[in-house]
Parts: sequence; structure tokens; C-alpha cells
Amino acid sequence: MISENTKSFVVIAYDITDDKRRRKLAKFLEGYGDRVQYSVFEARLNKRQLMYVAGKIKRLIDEEEDSVRIYVLCNSCVEKIKVIGLGEIFELDFVYII
Repeated sequence: MISENTKSFVVIAYDITDDKRRRKLAKFLEGYGDRVQYSVFEARLNKRQLMYVAGKIKRLIDEEEDSVRIYVLCNSCVEKIKVIGLGEIFELDFVYII
């Protein structure tokens, strides 16, 4: 279960039939995560962020034509992710000290 304050690793994959809707969804998701495949994003989200993102996705797509899948991974599952070829696992847990 995703907690209110702790961020969980989330994978969002989509198949959007309309170019305009697809571009809008991709642009929105770029504000929350990293595009790792053409139609796949990885992000670290807390419960509130996930609820907001899911609600926004629902408003951006046509549920009769499009498909979006959101996978919330546990920490032990994230440790088991394997990347073959180019790319790396998206991590947003960094701090800037100024």
C-alpha cells in the first residue's frame, strides 16, 4: 500500500489512440517522472500525488479508446528491476544543498 508521505516507485504505461491526447498525457507525465520508453514513465510518488496523477489521466484520456496502466512497486520489487540495453532505473531521491 502506498503511504501518504513516503514515495513509492510507480510505472505508468499507456496506449493512446489519438496523437493530441497522447501528447497532452506525455507532457503532463513529464512533470512527475522520467520517460523511459516511448509510452512508459517511471516516477516516485506519494499517495496524494498518485491520486492526483490518476485523476488527471482519467480526464485526459478517452476510456472508450485508450488504455493506461499504473503499477506501484514495493521497494523489494524495485531492487529486482533489470534493465537490458540502454537506460537506467529512474530515481528521484536526491537532495541539493546550496
